[in-house]
Amino acid sequence: MSKELVNVLKDFGFKEPSEIQEKAIPLALAGKDIIGSSATGSGKTLVFASPMIENLIPNSHVQGLILTPTRELAEQVMTTIKRFFDKKKRNILAIYGGVNIQEQIRKLYNTDIVVGTPGRILDHLNRRTLNLRSVKFLVLDEADRMFDMGFHRDVEKILSQCPTDRQTMMFSATISDDLDYLAKKYTRNPIKISVNSYVDASQLKQIYYDVSDEEKFSLLIHLLREDKNALSMVFCRTRKNVDFLAKNMETLGINSKAIHGGLPQNRRIKILEEFHQKKINVLICTDVAGRGLDIKGVSHVYNYDIPPTSEDYIHRVGRTARAGKDGKAVSLLSNKDYENFRNIFKDESLKITAEDVPNIQFIPTKKSYSPRRSNFRGRPRDNRYNQNRKRRFR
Repeated sequence: MSKELVNVLKDFGFKEPSEIQEKAIPLALAGKDIIGSSATGSGKTLVFASPMIENLIPNSHVQGLILTPTRELAEQVMTTIKRFFDKKKRNILAIYGGVNIQEQIRKLYNTDIVVGTPGRILDHLNRRTLNLRSVKFLVLDEADRMFDMGFHRDVEKILSQCPTDRQTMMFSATISDDLDYLAKKYTRNPIKISVNSYVDASQLKQIYYDVSDEEKFSLLIHLLREDKNALSMVFCRTRKNVDFLAKNMETLGINSKAIHGGLPQNRRIKILEEFHQKKINVLICTDVAGRGLDIKGVSHVYNYDIPPTSEDYIHRVGRTARAGKDGKAVSLLSNKDYENFRNIFKDESLKITAEDVPNIQFIPTKKSYSPRRSNFRGRPRDNRYNQNRKRRFR
């Protein structure tokens, strides 16, 4: 690396590279194509940004293209790369749907690096407002999530419009068949780098509570109130559940906001900024909205709905216990979560322990997705009840 970039990293507080950075940055700087498997928060942005920082010379054309699955991740990557460039004058633009396309068109005429979602990039290509014939650096970030969201064809259309003489880097949590297919078709002698996705049990405490459907919301509120000053993320599997939690938390005065794909983009950006600035304590989100976000200081992650796989679980809980700080991951199980949790519990690398459900006060909800009414009114629990429910996952 150049002395200039090393000084920038020192200013950021970098002391040593992460595993993916140590393995991949020398290859990236040497111009090699890379297929990288690493989790969110592993530091891969610096990996694919490093050759652009060192080698990109402005020529009035787009030379760097970075594809991301979500708008929030596009914004985050753009902001991070701008910081890496520091004193170098490079124009970096994030483009995605949900905002004024004319403003994007105006800025594209003087952009060196584009970070964007496949749908909006393809829209610009169809309008002929974006030209990729000068791209020298092509990156697919969170490629597996792009495929999960149905962007496979869009990604292929975009790749087909880039020159073959370029450096290509693809990053994903896992090396899937879809990614392997793209790598064979669109890369040149790529080097595969795998960094194990794992949870550091020494930094992250992982627990679960087994409750009835009617108790789940009341337990979540009880736990949030116990740690009312903590910065927490609450994950749900659907927008409906995110909105359900947001509406009822607002009624209870919980300092929280919801974020999912159904909200206008300017609203989503504002909510993320408020969470970054700790103006709100609780962010309620779906996996898609929360994917890849690197938010400093998150101490608690709550799984209100249990994800289907251990990889998804690791992505969620990886938002906390970062930079040497402790964190806590709490999973709330009810009947509909048992199958997913069994899948996660099979992963022996995850040390998730059961906790007895405390004596909680029932909190009525509005527009609950559970059709049944509860007779639960905060009665003390019999320890035999807790022990019986914990045996399910042993």
